[in-house]
Amino acid sequence: MPEIVIEGREASIGQQLSVRRILPFRQKRMVGPFIFLDHAGPLTKFPTEIATMDVLPHPHIGLSTVTYLLSGNVTHRDSLGVEQVIVPGEVNWMTAGKGIAHSERFENPELLKKSSLEMLQTWVALPKEMEEMNPEFTNFKPNELATYDEKGVWMRLIAGEAFGLKSNVKTLSPLFYIHVQLTAGAKTTLPTEYSERAIYIAKGGVEIGGQFYVKGQMVVFSKNEQPTIKAVEASEIMMMGGEPLGERFIWWNFVSSSRERIEQAKNDWKNGKIILPPKDNKEFIPLPENNLKPASSIVPPPELLS
Repeated sequence: MPEIVIEGREASIGQQLSVRRILPFRQKRMVGPFIFLDHAGPLTKFPTEIATMDVLPHPHIGLSTVTYLLSGNVTHRDSLGVEQVIVPGEVNWMTAGKGIAHSERFENPELLKKSSLEMLQTWVALPKEMEEMNPEFTNFKPNELATYDEKGVWMRLIAGEAFGLKSNVKTLSPLFYIHVQLTAGAKTTLPTEYSERAIYIAKGGVEIGGQFYVKGQMVVFSKNEQPTIKAVEASEIMMMGGEPLGERFIWWNFVSSSRERIEQAKNDWKNGKIILPPKDNKEFIPLPENNLKPASSIVPPPELLS
């Protein structure tokens, strides 16, 4: 049986952009180094003013953000001066390290209206000795990522190593992150070599050990369990996991092994010590002053996590 099943909770990350938040969860803060997972969409109807969906510049420390789209497009800008439009199948991997700010803008309404928007963002905590590294950003194209396609199972290895495949994406601790598409009736399993593993069902539904799980659920497995995952209909799942890094504190957009470091990050953002993206520096999300209502925040304080 699974260790735990996590139900997604609705959260707002922009004026008119809501997401399904999976991690962190009160009973399960992390899966391997993965400390955060949001699923936006699929959206097929957009506000008249598409910019009201934008996520304004905001800061991070102590983590890597991993952005992956199933449909649509998003423009990323960050403190390094990077400007990158990400489209489905690509990976935006941004390592915050000692501090970075970035924005996510929706600037091509015609393309969005012709299709839809569906986006997954995860955060990967950094090993303690790497938490203060210099920020980095890399975009990876689909042809740079290993894939597998056989017997109704298609996989793209976003990051890490699994099933004999190795991703070109630079990672700093043992992990795996995989986009999987299953035809109805197709079966797959999870990598065996990692201590912590989970699947998130983005579309459709699966059967595991006689139990049924549906879109919006994360199913977390114990180390010794080797589940058979069977699609009851055409489905898409995200597999993720890896080796635990130890306790991490999370407040708003900050992740650290030290509470004191998070307090420093709060002051740094409040006092302008984390620079804004040079190509997007006219507005930003201010530091939430009231812990009970972190308006426009990406992650609420831990006491608000259900």
